[in-house]
Amino acid sequence: MIERVIALATLQSKPQRIEARIGTLEFTHDFANGFPTDTTIEKLYDERDFQRACQAYLWSLPAVSFTAWQHGVTKELGAKNGQIVAVLSYEARRGILTANATTPYYLGFADLSSGPMVLEMPPRGVQGAMNDSWQNAIPGTDAPGRYLMLAPGEKVPDNVVGYVVCHSPTVNIFLGVRLIDADPESAKQALAQLKMYPYTQRDNPPEMEILDAGTTSWSGVPPRGMEYWQRLDDVIQREPIEPRDIFFHAMLRPLGLEKGKPFKPDPRQTKTLDDAALVGEAMAKANSADRRFAGVKYRSDAHWDFALQLDADDPDAFWNLLDERASWFYEAVGAGAAMAPKRPGPSSAYLGAYKDKGGKWLNGGTSYRLRVPPHPPVKLFWSVTVYDVDTRALILNEQKIADRSSRMDLRKNQDGSVDIYCGPKAPAGFEKNWIPTVPDKNWFAYFRFYQPTEGYFDRSWPLPDFEQIETDADPETFLAAR
Repeated sequence: MIERVIALATLQSKPQRIEARIGTLEFTHDFANGFPTDTTIEKLYDERDFQRACQAYLWSLPAVSFTAWQHGVTKELGAKNGQIVAVLSYEARRGILTANATTPYYLGFADLSSGPMVLEMPPRGVQGAMNDSWQNAIPGTDAPGRYLMLAPGEKVPDNVVGYVVCHSPTVNIFLGVRLIDADPESAKQALAQLKMYPYTQRDNPPEMEILDAGTTSWSGVPPRGMEYWQRLDDVIQREPIEPRDIFFHAMLRPLGLEKGKPFKPDPRQTKTLDDAALVGEAMAKANSADRRFAGVKYRSDAHWDFALQLDADDPDAFWNLLDERASWFYEAVGAGAAMAPKRPGPSSAYLGAYKDKGGKWLNGGTSYRLRVPPHPPVKLFWSVTVYDVDTRALILNEQKIADRSSRMDLRKNQDGSVDIYCGPKAPAGFEKNWIPTVPDKNWFAYFRFYQPTEGYFDRSWPLPDFEQIETDADPETFLAAR
């Protein structure tokens, strides 16, 4: 009996090799009783840091997008601290993730470390708000009024009268608004009342020198490779650490990203971060294009998703949802209750499509028809916009056409529906309804509802899928056959 016990113990104490998902793991004895070998320990630490970096990529998307956007506006376009920039042209809009191609954009970034800023929001005609560097809308700033914007923990100046005082959670902030009034004169009046300037100039506010981006090519798209982590380091060094993010900061320290210390990754850290930037983005792309969240589908009869998974009645909860947050910020900017409404009001809603009726990815070399049914549930207008998968910006085609909307002179069907065609060739007679796509490139689309009405909220209004059509088919014949 004793000999059998000794023999069993000897058998159990032999080194063990285990084939795991990350390769072969070696132990001095069996897994339960042994330690990993030196080679296995290095493999495990490398894998640990790689996995953490991939998750940190998803977590940091809103902040890296912010700082990339700020860099583009201030360094590439040359905007001063707090200066408002007009983004009007097709070329300039391509610097913004999933910009709409219909309404004018006005942006302004401010660094509150140089002192408080004043924001004046017009009484009507604009939609937007002030956001912190995680792109979280600062509560209240979407309403008309005069705001005093303060850095975290900054003392309120003496004798402040006539301002709504707002402490930003972060040092860097940005203003993002759209002019929504279709009347040019009304839009001009609203723009004249939109102001941002240092509090030190409150007694004699300066004339607003809006910087027109013109047709300058610039980019606010999060970079790839090591530059992604350099932008994240910008955020870590400049901004306070939110309590909910403490563990992410702890996960990044072994990779050389730590507040108060220079980012100088060694060769091992560099390789890990390079690999994680690639895999992390691939995860982000899958997380956006194939969303797997509860209630993400607008309707069960089509592939349209709710692009922003934010509960307008509890918007703060969104910032704790890692995957839902990443799915939006990989391809979009800004998030607030007015962008994910639950009832009619001054808001906009977004649906995203990535696949056609047959479940295949939307492809630039294929021709599609999207039939927009009659009586769309909008108070203002609707639009459908096509985006490049690579940049998540307006599709880059020779015609500089990325959208079609109800504000345009589109050809309508007899029942009031509108057919939008997307493909490399315009169907004869439907050129006004055509969005050109680029062969050998995938694309995706957003359908926007400006001030949606009840048919959107109760989902009684259907929005069909993009449906493949023959490239050279006669649209009239095709429609008759339908």
